[in-house]
Amino acid sequence: MSASNPSTGKRLDSWKEIAAFFGRDERTVNRWEKLGLPVHRLPGTKGRVYAYTAELSAWLAAPKNGAALGDEMPAGLPAPSPGLTIVGGRGSVAASIPLEHPSGEQVRANSAGRRRKTIRLAVAAILGVGALAVVLLPPRANRSPKTGGHSVPVQPSPGGAVLASTTTHDPEAEQLYLKGRYYWNKRTPDDLNKALDYFMQAVVHDPNYAQAYVGLADCYNLMREYTLLPSSEAYPRALAAAKKAVELDDQSSEAHASLAFASFFGMWDLATGEREFRRAIDLNPNSPVPHHWYANALLVLHRYPEALVEIDRAQALDPSSSAILADKGNVLEVAGRMDEARSLLKQMEKREPSFRSPHLYLSYVYLRTRDYPNFVAELRNDAQLVHDDSALAIATAAEKGFAAGKSKGMFEAMLKVQEKLYAQQSVSPTAVALTEVLLGNKSEALRYLQAAYDQRDGAVLFVDTDPAFKSLDNEPAYRDLLARMNLPLQAAQ
Repeated sequence: MSASNPSTGKRLDSWKEIAAFFGRDERTVNRWEKLGLPVHRLPGTKGRVYAYTAELSAWLAAPKNGAALGDEMPAGLPAPSPGLTIVGGRGSVAASIPLEHPSGEQVRANSAGRRRKTIRLAVAAILGVGALAVVLLPPRANRSPKTGGHSVPVQPSPGGAVLASTTTHDPEAEQLYLKGRYYWNKRTPDDLNKALDYFMQAVVHDPNYAQAYVGLADCYNLMREYTLLPSSEAYPRALAAAKKAVELDDQSSEAHASLAFASFFGMWDLATGEREFRRAIDLNPNSPVPHHWYANALLVLHRYPEALVEIDRAQALDPSSSAILADKGNVLEVAGRMDEARSLLKQMEKREPSFRSPHLYLSYVYLRTRDYPNFVAELRNDAQLVHDDSALAIATAAEKGFAAGKSKGMFEAMLKVQEKLYAQQSVSPTAVALTEVLLGNKSEALRYLQAAYDQRDGAVLFVDTDPAFKSLDNEPAYRDLLARMNLPLQAAQ
């Protein structure tokens, strides 16, 4: 078992664990040992190694190591427009290079990359050494999200208006924060990356500005759905930022709401999550955000009447929020009010065709009502909106399978592609479990659900809200799984 203490952090006992810490493969971190990666070898063993997370984080933070890694570091965030300033207002975002310069694009890219790395280092240092790897390693743009393009219950999107804190702070930091919120509300992959960059700049301007950390947390909470950043990477970052926000301003409703979201949906700490949701509502009953997110948490807890009350309250406080309205459609659907859910989501889809949530939630409605042609259409729409090649491959298989063999042919065709993608770590185990259970393969469904639990796949938290999994209610392994996630157990049939 890995040991840990405050000075060294957690001990990692293999190359596999060290690679997972960095979010890289073992071959890559093996190469880094030659660059001075602080790895220790157990005496009297053949090649067994261990390392401490604090030492790894400190090594990664050293400028010489960041420079030495070069292209092995993941691609950074897109830089905002030239003319913005960073720390203390000194220096432009990118070097000013005439467009006609033959190497200008490369020089600008290098300058922007150095600047983004500097900002990440500063934010990581502010959050503490334990968060260095979390903040320094940005999203990997080439990774496939683990939704698999199938109707898998996923954590609803953070949304609704977020009010600014009244605590005194640097006015430049506030402007950067507001710019971040502008892009955050757009909810596209590119805009979320821009938002994250602005929130990080706000933190660097004013390390004591709680609202900037709230922005960081909310950005990561969204990115695991709207970008290819996996939940396993997004939620620890969100949690670190939210805890810092609460530390700086314990009276901030927004900070407690962000902490509640990351705790409940990311860490599966349901008790802490619900306590923080209530704390956020007590601090500001007129903020739509905690009501919105708490409504989604109540779905997981099977408290559907309360969820409807909370989502209605959120909508009343922020009637213009598309995120709240879409999640209301999802609440209605889970609560069994299919006609209302379908009507609401179809209206939204027509009005905002590029907004992902209505397509995703409609796919749930169509699957559960066995409207398979529309289910397949929404699978394709969703895959195209998030630029997910894996999900698109599954949608194509579903389409061909349905044409050849109706619903059974559709699920069999989907499963064939999902199993291949799962072996490549490009599809959620929960998605495969759902297809297996729809085909009546209970033992295989349970196997994939156990894998989802082991991998902390975020979608598994919602499985018991899906009627498809009701066929597993009498299975001891399924009931044990729910109990280990602290989910309410339904009476066995």
